[in-house]
Amino acid sequence: MTTTPPAAAGRVFDTGLALELFSIAGSLNSTPDLDFLLEKIGAAAERLLDSEASAIMLVTDDKKSLFFKTAGGAAGAKLKTMTLPIGKGIAGWVAQHGKPEVVNDTSKDPRFAGQFDKASGFITRSLLAVPMFFRGELVGVCEVLNKRQPPYSPEDIGLLSALSNLASVAITNTRIIQDQKNFFSHVLELLVGMIEISKPRMLEHPTRAARLACAITRAMGGDEYEYRMMYYAGLLHDIGYVGFKNPKILAEVGILTPVEEQHPLMSVKMLEGIRLLDGAIPIIKHHHERWDGQGYPGKLKGEDIPVGARILGIVEVIEELRMNAGVPPEELKARAVAEVKSGRGTRFWPEAVDAVVELLETQDGML
Repeated sequence: MTTTPPAAAGRVFDTGLALELFSIAGSLNSTPDLDFLLEKIGAAAERLLDSEASAIMLVTDDKKSLFFKTAGGAAGAKLKTMTLPIGKGIAGWVAQHGKPEVVNDTSKDPRFAGQFDKASGFITRSLLAVPMFFRGELVGVCEVLNKRQPPYSPEDIGLLSALSNLASVAITNTRIIQDQKNFFSHVLELLVGMIEISKPRMLEHPTRAARLACAITRAMGGDEYEYRMMYYAGLLHDIGYVGFKNPKILAEVGILTPVEEQHPLMSVKMLEGIRLLDGAIPIIKHHHERWDGQGYPGKLKGEDIPVGARILGIVEVIEELRMNAGVPPEELKARAVAEVKSGRGTRFWPEAVDAVVELLETQDGML
């Protein structure tokens, strides 16, 4: 029988640990699912620290308590509705003091919060808990429970701290992304509201245009990026009309008396520089071009017109029937189909005409 020398064993363990940490770190930017990432970190903590269970607890918005974000082990799901006041229990002590804590016999520690064991049916014999910080701010507490080969050691503290650092980055990144999405969605709503009051009969035009343009894009095989850019273009293509009412913006672009044909360029001027909209800008700029080259602002012809602009141009004509021609809802589908067919190869891209006609004739609720 042979045994591995301690030094060699340490090198094998360190290599495995490094690979595990690299794998988790690589997932931080490639996996947007926070729960998946945290469960992956918890599972790694259980495996690498030879523990029966793990938990990641986050600080509540009021900074007064911890709640279970993930809890590994068979009884973990039962804990996700429970909270722990900061300062109470061992995890609460760790959060309050910002220090790791090892308890190798919970029955002898008066801080141990046994209500979680009662709720879950899990029996905690030992635990290791470390605080999670991001740029000096407490994010939560990461812990492992019941080391199979006790006790928890100082090396275990370092390992769990490394894993908790990855967890805190994942949590903070996700929160930043969620805050940005929340802000952007609210700004979009505000801009759409401004567009709707910029001209008579514009109520619901941005959202209806976006919905139909996206449906056509999907029907023609557009990918997720094209679909998303079409959505933004559909909502914001007429924001130039808002600029027409602002003398400062008009002065910046050198327009004294705005005319209809200038609104695509005004829209682009107002939106340029927003990287999130880079793919939507060409659609917005050229949505009034015609397949035969008689449109504006660039008099582009045929395939020189961006694909999204060719689609949005058809949507605009259909929306004009609804908004300005006063076509009643019960007649709109038939009139729209006739109008689009009449412009096939002149005003409109033939392939898009075919897709639009099929969509309107076979799918209810498009208009």
